[in-house]
Amino acid sequence: MNHIEFASSLARRHTPLVSRAAAIVATLGESYRLRLTDHEEGPLPASEATTITLARGDQASLVRLPTKLGLAYALTYADPAGEGATAALVACAAIRAHGANAPIAADPESLSVLALAERLASSDIPVLIGGPTGTGKEVLSRFIHDSSPRRAKPFVAVNCAAMPESMLEALLFGHTKGAFTGATSANEGFFRAAHGGTLLLDEIAEMPLSLQAKLLRALQEGEVVPIGSTQPVKIDVRIIAAANRDLPTEVAEGRFRADLFYRLNVFPLALSPLRERTEDIAPLAFALAMRHTPEGRVMPWISDAALHMLRGHGWPGNVRELENVIRRALLLAEGLGGKASAEIGPEHIQFDGAARALPQETMWGGNVVPGPGAISPADSVSARRLANIVQISEAKAILETLAACGGSRIAAARALGISERTLRYRLASLREAGMPVSAMGGGRR
Repeated sequence: MNHIEFASSLARRHTPLVSRAAAIVATLGESYRLRLTDHEEGPLPASEATTITLARGDQASLVRLPTKLGLAYALTYADPAGEGATAALVACAAIRAHGANAPIAADPESLSVLALAERLASSDIPVLIGGPTGTGKEVLSRFIHDSSPRRAKPFVAVNCAAMPESMLEALLFGHTKGAFTGATSANEGFFRAAHGGTLLLDEIAEMPLSLQAKLLRALQEGEVVPIGSTQPVKIDVRIIAAANRDLPTEVAEGRFRADLFYRLNVFPLALSPLRERTEDIAPLAFALAMRHTPEGRVMPWISDAALHMLRGHGWPGNVRELENVIRRALLLAEGLGGKASAEIGPEHIQFDGAARALPQETMWGGNVVPGPGAISPADSVSARRLANIVQISEAKAILETLAACGGSRIAAARALGISERTLRYRLASLREAGMPVSAMGGGRR
C-alpha cells in the first residue's frame, strides 16, 4: 500500500496539491497513510472512514466528517499552489495517524528526525532528545513509544525540574510504607509504573548528582530499590531522556555525570528552534487549530496572509508560543456573539510579548537590574501586567543576591531560601530572556 492512495481521476483534478502532499507524507514513515477521494465521487463509504475528500472552490475550508470508524475530513481549497492546502492536508495525515498530539513535520530537517525516530522505535536502546523548551520533545518521545512494540504498555513522562528535590528519589524508585515521615502507604514509583513501557525523563539536566548515580545503577542493573526496602525489584523500561541544555557542557562543568551521559546518549536526536524550521509552521498551525476547535464547530481557514505572518515571526517560545497564538486567533475570529469567521486573517494574529534584554544603562556592576528608566511610556500599559511585574521583581532579587554573594550559586540559593537546582533553572530562564547573567558570575558554584 502506498502512503497516499487515490484514483487517477483525482490526481488529474488535484495534481499540484496531491504531488506535494505525497512527497511529504511518503517521508514521514509507514504509520502515516492516507486515502484521498474527490467530492464528485459521492459520500464516503463506511469502510473508508479515514478518507479525506478534496474539492476546489472559491472559499477554502476544512471540515470534520461524522463517521463511526475514525477521523475523516472534507478539504476545499481555492488555490492549488497556495501554502494552506498542502499544510492542511499534511496536518490531517498526521492527526489521522497519531491523534491530536501527533508530531507535525514538513521541513526537511524535521522529516529527517521523524524518520530516524520511527526507525529507533523498533529497538529498546535509550534515546536522548535535545532542544530548546517548547520544541516538542515530549511529543517526539510519545511518537517513539506509540510506534514501538511497547505501544500497548504505559508511557510515563516525568519532569525532573518540576518535582521537589527531596522527593525525586521516592517518586522515581518508589518507597515502602513508613520509609520516611509522611509515608503512610507504599508507592511503586514511576519506574515500576512504566514497567513494560516507556519512561520519559524530561529536563534530566536538573537531576541532582547524588540521584544521577542511583539512576545509572537502575539503568545498568535493570532494577530499582524502593526507599525503605533492601530487596531490588526488576524492571523492564525503555528510557527516553530529554534536555533543553547542552549535556556535554554540563558534563564538562561537573553538573552531570559523564558515565550517565554516555549511558543515555546511545542515539541522540536534536530538535531545532521553530524559527529554523519554517516549513513546519503552516501545518503545525492547522493542526493546532484543529485541536482547539470544538467538535461540531467549523474550523476557520488560516489565510495565506496569516501564514506569511506566522512564518516571519521569531518564535522565542517555539511551538508552545505558536499554540498560544492559534488559540488566540480562534477566539478573535469567533467575534462577538460567538459567530465564527470563515477565515483567520492577519488581523487575528496577535503574538506573545517578546522577552527583551534590558537597557545597558540599567546594568550595575555587570548585573542586569531593571532601573526606573527601563520601561518607556509607550510600553507602560503592557509592563504593568502582573506577570511582567513579578518577573522583573524576581530577576532583580536573584541578580542582586548573586552579586552580594560574589556570584556563588550555593550561597545565593541559601540566602533566597531555594535549592541550587531551582536557582539554576531561574538563571537559565533569565538567559533565554536575553539577560547576560553569566557575565556577573552566574556560573560559579
